[in-house]
Amino acid sequence: MTSTTDATPAPNGNSGPGDSYGELRAQLATLTTEAFRPELSEIDRLPTEEIARIMNGEDATVPAAVAEQLPAIAAAIDGTAERMARGGRLIYAGAGTAGRLGVLDASECPPTFNTDPSEVVGLIAGGPSAMVTAVEGAEDSKELAADDLDALGLTADDVVVGISASGRTPYAIGAVEHARERCGALTIGLSCNAGSALAAAAEHGIEVVVGPELLTGSTRLKAGTAQKLVLNMLSTITMIRLGKTYGNLMVDVRASNEKLRARSRRIVALATGAGDDEIEAALAATDGEVKNAILTILGRVEGPRAAELLAASDGHLRAALDAAPRTT
Repeated sequence: MTSTTDATPAPNGNSGPGDSYGELRAQLATLTTEAFRPELSEIDRLPTEEIARIMNGEDATVPAAVAEQLPAIAAAIDGTAERMARGGRLIYAGAGTAGRLGVLDASECPPTFNTDPSEVVGLIAGGPSAMVTAVEGAEDSKELAADDLDALGLTADDVVVGISASGRTPYAIGAVEHARERCGALTIGLSCNAGSALAAAAEHGIEVVVGPELLTGSTRLKAGTAQKLVLNMLSTITMIRLGKTYGNLMVDVRASNEKLRARSRRIVALATGAGDDEIEAALAATDGEVKNAILTILGRVEGPRAAELLAASDGHLRAALDAAPRTT
């Protein structure tokens, strides 16, 4: 039922704030992610383990919803890899949970794939402080998204991914609209409702419909999980296509701490079967670069030559190995 304040006209006779809130409430009522589930209306009365069991069952439905969008996801990844191979960037834009997930995925690319922090960027409505504190009204501004993208010096080789569970968030929609209109950057719209405005605005629309949440409208749950799974695919498979892996080994890993240094040695061992002494010598000869170290061992070349071969192969280890003059 609509309250009387939702229909109160402004003193000048125009529609007042109540009208806009009434329209928004009506709009939200049409979204699957906002739907109320009466069968869960007394979930707070259940034993903790039973609530956990229900929630776990809800989460188990998410991968199937993602699977239905695999063709669209694959097409978006191929487009992203093509742009990034030309020097473009992958830029996520979202508000609230969606924005935080984009920032998270972007921040994990440098240590995992040795990318420069400028290559995969996460924008959140309201700026970095919005990671921990809600910024009033930031998600409602398309102009703010345009300003944030302009500050990055957007180019036609960039890829902009708008992320929004509802698919109606102005900041996310504004980002993809501005990216297309400004310079023809590739755009991807990731939402969790069918027929979303975000997907319609983007070149590649990905709509993972996970259904109503356990807690009505709490899209940090199934919708958030779905978005994380898709972002994992988008960044990881793009990096595979860019030669950042060798098989399923993270050969571009950046060894910035003891755990990653140990992982680097293990990756070289798994890729080459070499002993500890040979691995240490190879890493020393290549300034700790895992991919280069593997090439010196398998390609039987010196460190500088390994760097040359990789540069000529655009960083693809398999291609560099094929070009190495190995002897038996």
